[in-house]
Amino acid sequence: MTYIKGNYRKSIFTSDKGYVIGLFKIKETDNDELKMYVNKIITFTGYFHELNLDDIYIFKGDVVDHPKYGLQFNVLDYERLKPEDEDGLVAFLSSDLFKGVGEKLAKSIVDTLGKNVLDEIIKDESCLLLVPKMTSKKAHSIYETLMKYEESHQIIVYLTELGFNMKDALDIYNTYKSETIIHIEHNPYCLTDFISFLKVDEIALKLNVNKEDERRIKACIIYMMNKLLFTNSDTYLEYDEILESVFNYLKIDLNVDDFDLYLEELINENKIILIDNKYYLKEMYDSEINITNTIKYLINKKTDKLFLDNRIEELEKVNNIKYNDKQKEAIKKSLENNITIITGGPGTGKTTIIKAICELYQNIFDLSYEELTNRIALLAPTGRASKRMSESTNLPASTIHRFLKWNKETNEFVVNEYNKNDHHLIIIDEVSMIDLNLLDSLFKGLTKNIKLVLVGDHHQLPSVGPGNILKDLIESDLIDTVYLDTLYRTDENSYITTLAHEIKDNNLSESFLETKSDYTFLKCHSIKENLKNLCLQLIEKGYDYKRVQIMAPMYAGINGIDNLNKELQNIFNPKTNQNEIKYGDVVYRENDKVLQLVNLPEENVYNGDIGIIKNIVKIENKTFIYIDFDGNLVKYETKDLNKITHGFIISIHKSQGSEFEVVIMPICNSYKRMLYKKLIYTGITRAKKKLILIGEPDAFLYAVNNSNERVRKTNLLEQLKNNILNKG
Repeated sequence: MTYIKGNYRKSIFTSDKGYVIGLFKIKETDNDELKMYVNKIITFTGYFHELNLDDIYIFKGDVVDHPKYGLQFNVLDYERLKPEDEDGLVAFLSSDLFKGVGEKLAKSIVDTLGKNVLDEIIKDESCLLLVPKMTSKKAHSIYETLMKYEESHQIIVYLTELGFNMKDALDIYNTYKSETIIHIEHNPYCLTDFISFLKVDEIALKLNVNKEDERRIKACIIYMMNKLLFTNSDTYLEYDEILESVFNYLKIDLNVDDFDLYLEELINENKIILIDNKYYLKEMYDSEINITNTIKYLINKKTDKLFLDNRIEELEKVNNIKYNDKQKEAIKKSLENNITIITGGPGTGKTTIIKAICELYQNIFDLSYEELTNRIALLAPTGRASKRMSESTNLPASTIHRFLKWNKETNEFVVNEYNKNDHHLIIIDEVSMIDLNLLDSLFKGLTKNIKLVLVGDHHQLPSVGPGNILKDLIESDLIDTVYLDTLYRTDENSYITTLAHEIKDNNLSESFLETKSDYTFLKCHSIKENLKNLCLQLIEKGYDYKRVQIMAPMYAGINGIDNLNKELQNIFNPKTNQNEIKYGDVVYRENDKVLQLVNLPEENVYNGDIGIIKNIVKIENKTFIYIDFDGNLVKYETKDLNKITHGFIISIHKSQGSEFEVVIMPICNSYKRMLYKKLIYTGITRAKKKLILIGEPDAFLYAVNNSNERVRKTNLLEQLKNNILNKG
């Protein structure tokens, strides 16, 4: 970490959470790269309580070369220095901070009280009465302003010295203001509403809070409930699992009666909701209720009767296509109902239906292209899925996060219940991937005047986050659902979509071992060597890793993703004279295929996106990595490499929402604990033109016959039935 010392000059941007982009004039620095900027202005970013014009600061942090905005200083910590020379003191006292104090009065104060003027005022405000023509009212105003100025700074210093970073310190101060220290000393666990429990617990124990303190145990209950819900993707918990997890974490002599008392107190405080022996976190319960109420409103709202048969016939002529009865039903219901579900496996025409709905909607309301894009929102959970929607409809499509304008700094959506989006027809693809919290946020950001079309395949893997949305909505039998079941194939000798439907219908034929035009099962026991040989053969045939995607169920082990990625890197992108960089035990080199692990909406890159490292550039002591995500070039620094991993082979979970020309899936008994029907089905349905399974047939048979996936604890289905069937 390096420092710059100088004057704050101007803010270019300030967020509600204290994030600032501003200008700073450097007077002194210990960084060689920045010495050329001494007595010049530089852009800085960071979290600040407040910044006062022309105050002297020491900023501590890192030099960043932003891909769009150039050289910046990222502030991680800062210190405000009191002015010490006479001119600085006069400038400070006559600044906008002190209302009604001009330069003349400020000079008189400094002349009278000397260079220790600020300490003298803080010690005793009456010293200001020694200044000629000073009134008691003016003296008290100066004193109060200075005390607030000092107090806020001292509280921020106190918080950072406890171990909080600047962002957390600002969040805490902005919540409790002058009472911050009182609140922390009274109950440090009050901070867990917006600061990680683990961080707060570490600091609380340093402050000598007893390990058996009631406040600690109650905060731990909430933390462990959160952890369990997101680990298991449940929306509620049962008593025994909460009890066990809290006891295992705390490792203290806590009896069950005391635990029950603390649990009851949290229920009385409305932090936990208890219904029929189901324990909810308040936020999760509210999400289920909001989703239920939104769907109830859409179901009960009057529908339209549009008489679409003739228009659909015209559309068939224009597109030279013939829709089957189920497809026509899906199109009609989507445009007439307020909410419709369209579900079906691969090759049943879901994408065709989305295109038809958009075209017919434009035709019915006689809309221009611009008017259409202002009324239809095409959404998906992933960037690749939204790109597919856009390509098939020739309309803009977006991830849900981008549509809701997710703010990375605040972890909040700009489009919300207070700032709603006004699109009328909302079509969402890959709904099986959407979790409870994301759907709740989407519903909050939409007006009531919508038609909602939910498209997906509930036989695929459910969301990573809590809930089982698509399955629960379909099984409620309350929403008009169209099941697309006609399978379209372009080649009689093709098998990918047939295999997927055989697996879905529990009707696997002997054909899974036969080679077809688009399918091969390579039987072997040694995955690693045979996979490497297969990839070499594909390369000889003209395939590269941009056209081929390898997927596996597990990360660990000799046949795991982490190990195989290293082997495949040497096959697809062997070391020649490319630049490379080592990060931990992983080497990244130019032309490597990589997988994005986190959402970066400001760069239009999302979790699950696949890119290619175009360049690795070393400038002095810094390294920059340029990654191409389908034409979107994004710049990373070494510290950002935790946001990516190699993508020669990826997990089946990470493949959701994507399609690939060629898919290779190793299947072996070493994966056995992760082999189950939905996982294999999801992987198979990612292949567009060719699917190659490699490994042990008995492991594959075990997987497709294993429907014993863990059943998620969700209550949305029950809420829908209880609340919607009751129309009151």
